[in-house]
Order: sequence, then structure tokens, then C-alpha cells
Amino acid sequence: MQDIKELNLKELQDKLIVLKGQKYYALEIFNWIYRKGSYEFSKMSNLPVVLRKNLADEFYVLGLELAGLEESSDGTTKFLFALKNKDLVEAVSIPAAHRLTGCISSQVGCKFACNFCASGLMGFKRNLSRGEILDELLYLKNNVKDAKLTHVVFMGTGEPLDNYENVLSAIRIINSPFAFNIGARRITISTCGIIPAIERLGLEDLQIELSISLHAPDDLMRSKFMPVNKKYPLAALIKCCREYSAKTNRQITFEYILIRGINSDLACAQKLVMLLKDLRLAKVNLIPANPVLELNIIPPTVKEINLFKENLFKAGINVTLRREHGQDIDAACGQLRLKYEKN
Repeated sequence: MQDIKELNLKELQDKLIVLKGQKYYALEIFNWIYRKGSYEFSKMSNLPVVLRKNLADEFYVLGLELAGLEESSDGTTKFLFALKNKDLVEAVSIPAAHRLTGCISSQVGCKFACNFCASGLMGFKRNLSRGEILDELLYLKNNVKDAKLTHVVFMGTGEPLDNYENVLSAIRIINSPFAFNIGARRITISTCGIIPAIERLGLEDLQIELSISLHAPDDLMRSKFMPVNKKYPLAALIKCCREYSAKTNRQITFEYILIRGINSDLACAQKLVMLLKDLRLAKVNLIPANPVLELNIIPPTVKEINLFKENLFKAGINVTLRREHGQDIDAACGQLRLKYEKN
């Protein structure tokens, strides 16, 4: 059987003709799945009975099962999903004032092996399909109490731009007024800095948010943190970001995880200022590290964090400090999957 979410609206319309149904029913099916959260064709009451049976013979809607769940005292909820082949992926719902963000994965594992992240500790298995990505959101949309999903971030397990086709086709359905209808500016892709994919993204005519995982102010330090920097060093990455902003007129957010004793002193802050000072549309989002015992990662003190932020602010850098969510449930990328697969 085929995952019906692998079809966009036009593809579903064409398939309905083959199934001897009217193509206008495609809009009703999208409405049932993405708006009403129906997983069963038999309950799509305004479709002809014969079409409902034909759809059930050909397709399924939801292709994952809940394998684990952890809830934080701050309202953050982490979901561990088992896919049809039993691979495990994670998603997180993050509540805040007037918004609910779904943080979703794009791959099973990760091949980029950043040494502060738990996602790659179990290795890379495969890309998620478009339907599997949308599965995560469907589950979050229909299983988070008393809240409406308003924002989506591709910041879970995996490198989204390493799974470019599936991520972008999923985003077009997330953004579609006939499906999730989440505005493009409420959708964020976070990347470790794959330059050819960023260049391609700049041509997509999508007003999505781009976030770069920076995490170090120079090549020597970043290459130790993030092996991808050896292929795409900082000078080339910053040049690419400058060109991306010029093409799209969109601000780029640079994510910077603060790790005690590694990249959180004032010398690093000064280097970061020099690296980003000529970028017109840029913001630095400081993130106190989520503790990862396997990697000896610990966050700086509050005083260190505030001094680092103040140094950037005084230099004219647009800087924010992210409030970390779900630390009491190990909500950082890969931690729940790691816990389950080690047991």
C-alpha cells in the first residue's frame, strides 16, 4: 500500500481519475487528512462509498506509531515514533505564549557527526520520505491538547538540506492553504551549512526562515565541532549567506550553542562579532547547551551567558537568548532515540 501523503494535490487529482473518482474530491481528502486529522477513509463521510473503499485498498494515511513519550514540567512534550520499518525518529511540541511549535526530524540518524549533538551518536540510517515527515506533524497536530500548531522547525534529528527534495516537497504541503496552511515565515529550516543546498534554496521563491548552525567563531574550532566545516569553511559559508540574503531579502539566524570551557568566553564573542559584522540581515540566537553526558557537554553559568550576549549587543549584533525547553526530559535532538536504542 502507498502512503497517500506522498501525493501532492495535483498528483492526488490524477490518481482519483484512475480510481474512477472525480478529481475535485482531492480537496475533500486533503481537508479530511490535514485539517480534520482523519486517518480512516471509511470516516470521510462526504466521499462516495465506492471511492472510500478504493482509497482504503490503495492507500494508508498514518505510517507511524508512538513508541515513547516524555513530558516536561514546562509543557514541552517529546515524542518517539516507530515508522513502518521500525526505525525510530523524534519530534517535539514546544508551547509558548500564543504559539505552538512542532520541531520535527528529517532523517533517521545523522551523517554529519557534530560533536555536541546526540543525533549522530547512533549513526545515519536513511532519509525520511515526504509522507514520513508529514506523519510527524499530523501526529503533533492531533495529539497535543488544547493547542493549535502554529510554527514548524526542521531542527530535529538529521540535516534537512541533505534530504532536500523530501523536505521541500513536505514544506509545500505544510504551507498549502489546502493542507496545514502554515505560513512560510512560520517554517524554519536549520542547516549545518551545506552551501550548494543553501544556494538552491535561495531560488525557491519561498519566504521560509533559514537558520545556520554556527556554534564557533573560527574555522579551527568549528571544524572540531562540525566536520562539515572542512568541506564548507566559514569564509565560503558567510559569503553564501550574504548572497542568500541579497536574493531573498530574508534575515538569517545563526544558532550558537554556548558550551562551558569551549566557545563561551569573551575572546570567542569578539571573533563572532568580526565574523558577522558585515552581514546586513543577520541575527545570532544564543543557546545554552543542553547537557549531553555521553559528549561531556555542559552549559556555561548564567553570568558567562549574559556577558557573551552583552558583548555582541554592544557591538551592534542583533542577538537573542533562547530559553531552553524540556531539559528535564532530555529534549535535545537524538537524546530520546539514543536512550531507547541503548536499552
